[in-house]
Amino acid sequence: EKKLGTVITPDTWKDGARNTTESGGRKLNENKALTSKKARFDPYGKNKFAICRICKSSVHQPGSHYCQGCAYKKGICSMCGK
Repeated sequence: EKKLGTVITPDTWKDGARNTTESGGRKLNENKALTSKKARFDPYGKNKFAICRICKSSVHQPGSHYCQGCAYKKGICSMCGK
C-alpha cells in the first residue's frame, strides 16, 4: 500500500525511513512557505484532482474516486469504494 504523503518531522529510526534528510530529499532549515508551491492545489493546472464518480464534484485528496460526502452517504471508502 502506497503512503499518502511524507511527514515533515524526521524519523528517529532512520533505517528504511522515507523522511530523513541524509538521502537528499529535504534540506535542513528550509522555508516551507517558499518551497511548497509545487504541492499546492492548482485548479487550472495540469495536475487536477479527480472528480467524484457519483456527484461529479472535485475530490479533495489525490488518488480518491469519491468525495467525502458521497462516500459517507454510501458507507464506502473514498479511495477504493469498498
